[in-house]
Amino acid sequence: MRLMPIAALLLVTVAVTACTDSKRASRAATWGDKPAEIACWTYGTQTFAGRSTGKVEYDEGGRISFVDAANGRYTTIEGDCRIVYSK
Repeated sequence: MRLMPIAALLLVTVAVTACTDSKRASRAATWGDKPAEIACWTYGTQTFAGRSTGKVEYDEGGRISFVDAANGRYTTIEGDCRIVYSK
């Protein structure tokens, strides 16, 4: 009897993770290494405006990472960011 709720919970967890991985894979396949215009704000103040040389990576904590086209440095930013990919 106890095994059924645990199995159901495990199934839901696997299904949710699969959807997230699928979305990430789709995004990576669509945008890959394309450059992007990036603008970030913290508490309404713009903290960054620039361009990436290629792929922008997202992490679970809300940070983005990319190579800054202006100086060639690997950059990580935390905040509210708008990312617009070039075609």
